[in-house]
Order: sequence, then structure tokens, then C-alpha cells
Amino acid sequence: MSERIIKVGLCGFGVVGQGVFDHLERKRSVLSEQLGADIIVSRIAVRTPGKARDVEVDASIVTDDPLAVAMDPEVDVVCELMGGTGRAREVVLAGLKASKIVITANKALLCDFGEELLSVAREHGGHLLFEASVAGGIPVIKAIREGLVINDFSSIYGILNGTCNYILTRMTNEGLSYPEILVEAKALGYAEADEALDVDGIDAAHKAVVLAYLAHGKWVDFKEVRLQGITEVSQEDIQFAKNNGYAIKLIAVIDRAAKGSILRVSVLPTLVSTQCSLGRVDGVFNAISVHGDVVGETVYIGPGAGRDATASAVISDVVDAVKLLIFGGPEGRFPFLDPAPRNGSSITIARAEDIESRYYLRLVVLDQPGVMAQISSILASHEVSLASVSQKEVGENAERVSLIITTHVTTENAIVNAVASLTELESVEEKPFYMPIGNFA
Repeated sequence: MSERIIKVGLCGFGVVGQGVFDHLERKRSVLSEQLGADIIVSRIAVRTPGKARDVEVDASIVTDDPLAVAMDPEVDVVCELMGGTGRAREVVLAGLKASKIVITANKALLCDFGEELLSVAREHGGHLLFEASVAGGIPVIKAIREGLVINDFSSIYGILNGTCNYILTRMTNEGLSYPEILVEAKALGYAEADEALDVDGIDAAHKAVVLAYLAHGKWVDFKEVRLQGITEVSQEDIQFAKNNGYAIKLIAVIDRAAKGSILRVSVLPTLVSTQCSLGRVDGVFNAISVHGDVVGETVYIGPGAGRDATASAVISDVVDAVKLLIFGGPEGRFPFLDPAPRNGSSITIARAEDIESRYYLRLVVLDQPGVMAQISSILASHEVSLASVSQKEVGENAERVSLIITTHVTTENAIVNAVASLTELESVEEKPFYMPIGNFA
């Protein structure tokens, strides 16, 4: 072992924290040989000391006070793995104010407080690393921050939530309904205890905010993310997709391609061509397509969550922290103080009238003369042009039909207003469902 010792403090010792500890211990000699330093976990903060866990640790290094770990002068690197945004924020701030290197996998924390945390890091000479906050085991943050550093990014889009992708894949392959698969996903541990974080798109939106900052230097207010989850996706939508060469995916988009000063950030169920790389990514996997002006398109696919995938990403940050400590300060080999571009202040967030797409629209209506003419008239009045229309009876009720409409390119503002007008028709029996048709390579 090397004489150089780097001490790591873990704040949070759940599934991920135990994974980080386990893999650091098992790979200790390999890492020591590669880095010229011995990495040891010297302090661990847990919620319930004495609780039985999957890995054994020396009780003398365990505490129930994460702040004590963050401020311990003997701890070189602080890993915040607690989750939430209250206590976790206090821990991260404490570590940064102590000029430490702080690692977090907490995308919600970064989304809500990233600007504050990086400001404190700059003020006190600390560093904030967060590879595990987006896409688990996929090193997309490193790719953007280091490998693609020379690029301006016109667009980033991807599947950022494995739970939603798992549910949509099962719906597609097995013909099951959303409620049926959700029960299974929770039983398998894929879905959060509060499934809304996954299925309502909140988790993916947190990650999209982080990616937007890394690519464009703009902290987007979460309320400005155009957000819809997968709870309203039906088997009828799935079958239309299958019959027409599409897959339905929950797609995060960070797009600055159309107008250079306008940034779109959205997380929406989207029809994606099965000829597109994202359209073929199934199960719990994540996938991200990054478009740079120098490199062109690069695509990253891998496990987006779970003990080992997330631990892998956290440990990659630990390794970078060790290198930073060895080479010394912001002038060292890895100047991570603030990795984002500096031009974010010139960017405005896209309005509904700025966003253009083709759309898919599903309506359940009474099968009466003149209904289709009413619908067509309303769509035309909002400058929504029809590309195709199909209909079929709903169940055994011949008085109700399902209309599936695809549109030509229109604005989000136009489709939203058109759907609002359609909802007011007495002949429309259920809440209309619509989603964009993706134009991805």
C-alpha cells in the first residue's frame, strides 16, 4: 500500500452507500496501485446505528451525525448519499465551507440548490462532484465536462428514468396495462416508494436540469421544465406506436438548436422511431444522445440506477477527488470548481410558441354525424393541420369511438389551445391525450 492515505466519509449508508463501501474495500489494492494512494472509508453516518446491514463495518467509525462527518478535519472527501434536500443540503454546504471535495448522487438537491452549492464551493475553495446524479452508471457528466469540452451542444435528449422505460417496455412487449406493471415495478424495487417521482417524470426532470446547466451554464427553474409523466399512456397508444414503427419513451430534451438564445427543457412521453437508437433501448436501461458542434452525435447507453451502477459512478468521482488532491488545487489536473459554460445569463427558456413538433392526439368521442367536422374545424382554427386520422369502436360500445390523429408540424401553444377547445365539446367523452412525435436521428 502507498503511504499516501485519502480518507472518505460516507453520509448515508443505504443501498448505494453500502455499495460504495463494498466496492471501495474490494478494489482497494487495485485503486492504490493505480492512484498511488490508499483510499479508506474513515467515517460513516447512518440514520440508525446498530442496524443490521448487508456489509460489515467497524462500529467505531459509525455515527448518527452526518454533519460531524462533513466537518471532520480528518476526512478528505465527503460523499453525500442521504437523499432528500433538507439535511443533505446542510451536509453538502458544511463540507464545501470546510473547503472539502464533496460528492453527491442527489439530483433533486442539485436541481433545487445547485447554483447555491457551486457558489459556496467557489467562495471557500471546495469542489462539488456529481457524476452519479444523472444516468447512474453512464459517465455522461464526464463526457460533457471533459471528453466533449470543446463542443457547443445544440441538443441533448434521452431516456433518464429506468423505471418508466421498464414499464413502457413491458406494456409494449406483453400487452399489460400501466397499473398492472406499476405493482410489479414497486415489488421489484424499480419504482420509488413514492412512485410519482418516477412515473410523473419528476426524477427525469431533475436530471434534465443538471444536464442543461452542464451544457449551457443555465440553472433552469424546475417549474419551467415542460413536464408530463407516463400515467396516461394506454394500450391503444402502445398499439398505434407498434403498428407504425414507433416506440413510446419518456424522453428528456435539452434543446438549443432552433434559436441560439432560447433553451427548451422538457420531459414528455414521446413517439420515437424504432430506427432511432433511443427507440431500441428497453427495460431499465438509460440512453442519452449528445449533439456537439465538433464531434457530432455521441450516444451513451447503460444501467441508470441500482446499487452497483450508482456506486460505480460515485467511486469514479472519488477517484477524481484523489487525483485532485494529489495534483493540488484548481490549477491541478482536474479543475472541477465549476464545470459549466459561462454564457448562461444570455439564455431564455422556451415558451410554448417557440416549440415546434408533430403531435399524436387520442380522443374518445360519441359516434355521431358532424363530430369529425367539429374536431377538424377546431384544429384548423388553432392552425393544427391533420396528417392522418384513424378510428375504432371503444370496447363493445358502438356509440363511442376512439380517434387517433397525427398532425403536421405545429407549435406547442397551438396543440395545447386546440386540446383545451376540444375538451369543451359535449361529444368528447374522455380527457384527450397527446404527445409529441420525436424527430430524432
